[in-house]
Amino acid sequence: MADFILITGDIAVFNPVFGQAIVTVLPGNITGSSKDMVNKKIVCVDGDEKTVIVPGCAYITSTHNIPGVGILSIESLAANQKAQKTKANGKPVLLKGGTFKAKFQVSAPAQQPTPAGPIPDATPQYSGTGSFITTNFQVKGT
Repeated sequence: MADFILITGDIAVFNPVFGQAIVTVLPGNITGSSKDMVNKKIVCVDGDEKTVIVPGCAYITSTHNIPGVGILSIESLAANQKAQKTKANGKPVLLKGGTFKAKFQVSAPAQQPTPAGPIPDATPQYSGTGSFITTNFQVKGT
């Protein structure tokens, strides 16, 4: 099924629930690496999802309510976010599609307050989801 092609500057929006963690999400921009253009912006191809990195996002859990900080990124794309037929530079173009798998990597753990002192969250990474918002409403790929 045809869907809009992602281009440089399109936004990855993350859902705030990452398993046990609630993340104060910030959007991330994707940067294309192909030679093709849509609306005078570079088309995104398979692998460009790795350019979405959002540092400095605060988080808490139900037991660790002193906020920690981490980095949001895309773990893997949904099948409908990679074109089957449309290619640029020999790679599948990326499509708006549905929901990607996201990861939240803890860089400073949230803390659990106790009378003996705070206890850091021992979980190094949480899984979540997100989706793309595109500014391309003209060119679709399949």
